[in-house]
Amino acid sequence: MKKKLVYRDGFWAFLFLSPNLIGFLAFVFLPVVASFVLSFTEWDLLTPVRWAGFSNYSNLFFNDDIFWRVLWNTFYFTVGTVPIGMVISLFLAIALDQKIVGMKLFRAAYFIPFISSTVAVAVVWQWLYNPQFGFLNYLLSLVGVQGPNWLSSTRTAMPAVIIMSIWRSLGFSMLLYLAGLQGIPEHYYEVADIDGANWFTKFWHITVPLLSTTTFFVLIMSIIGSFQVFDQIFIMTGGGPARATSVLVHYMYQNAFNYFRMGYASAVAYVLFFVVFLFTAVQLRKSKSWVVY
Repeated sequence: MKKKLVYRDGFWAFLFLSPNLIGFLAFVFLPVVASFVLSFTEWDLLTPVRWAGFSNYSNLFFNDDIFWRVLWNTFYFTVGTVPIGMVISLFLAIALDQKIVGMKLFRAAYFIPFISSTVAVAVVWQWLYNPQFGFLNYLLSLVGVQGPNWLSSTRTAMPAVIIMSIWRSLGFSMLLYLAGLQGIPEHYYEVADIDGANWFTKFWHITVPLLSTTTFFVLIMSIIGSFQVFDQIFIMTGGGPARATSVLVHYMYQNAFNYFRMGYASAVAYVLFFVVFLFTAVQLRKSKSWVVY
């Protein structure tokens, strides 16, 4: 009787889980496996698939100068967005972790850009960066400075995208830090006040260590997100000028849907996967020395 009951419960559990399992197999697992196999082929959607072995990967690493350029741009974007975004988000969370009337409105205001459409946000920032009638250049003109052609210059295009990306992602990291701050027991700060600790001492010896798990999570998610950046690049610059803002995902998109090199695009995708995997594995290993659980 008990064995029969276990089988019955297992049947109903599997029945209710089956839509999610089927969706995972059809839209995640099988496409991942298929793209891995495709990375060893040549296919342009029109002619039959032809086995190419490791030629896509060898061309990528040894014959494709554009690949190394977009890989460098991806690292540039990551280094430019992750540390600065995390620091600003932390101090923003500290500023918003106050018991003041109307504070929830300020928290919501900072979080709205993150849940807004990336395309809409990118279009707005495209207008802000416009060299003729953009608001940023207008502000610079008030102090006698001629604003640059933000998105059309190889020197300023990537920094402009980085600034926009930091602004948009602040809300997500800020919310995580805010949750972490509210989980720190208040008596730690009370004891520090009794000992005469100043603000910086409390921040460095109480807040930072007890937020290490939150910082670790924000770091991992920020790095993964920065390596996958695409929307704002595609809308604001299209990867230009002269590939100054082209990143790995944008290059993968171009190979797949502009050049119809599906195998080559799949190879780029798996290089991206291994880069993200490597960075995540290193962070997981190094976290033992600074994350306090």
